[in-house]
Amino acid sequence: MAIKSYRDLETWQTAMDLVAEIYGVTKSFPKDELYSLTSQLRRAAVSVPSNIAEGQGRDSTKEFLHHLSIAHGSLCEVETQLLIAQRLEYLTREESERLASLAASVGRLINGLSRSLRK
Repeated sequence: MAIKSYRDLETWQTAMDLVAEIYGVTKSFPKDELYSLTSQLRRAAVSVPSNIAEGQGRDSTKEFLHHLSIAHGSLCEVETQLLIAQRLEYLTREESERLASLAASVGRLINGLSRSLRK
């Protein structure tokens, strides 16, 4: 299947799933975290599919790869913030494991897409 839009990319679709999951779990974070960890985690999560989409919409493979690199960096930020949330006991073990697994899947997909573009 030919990719006509970033929406066709499994990488983007799975990153969007991660965003939805993060928004869901952060609803239960303490209100005093609204403008700190909650906001930062949500913004980092949104950055992942946003950069995938922006990169796919650019004119060159080099630019796409650059935006995939930014998306991967944002994903690392998400993973770190999820670990912080777990340490602060804002997430249950089950939530943390589910989100870590989904984030790892996104990371594998970003890496695979990057490798395929370098060929």
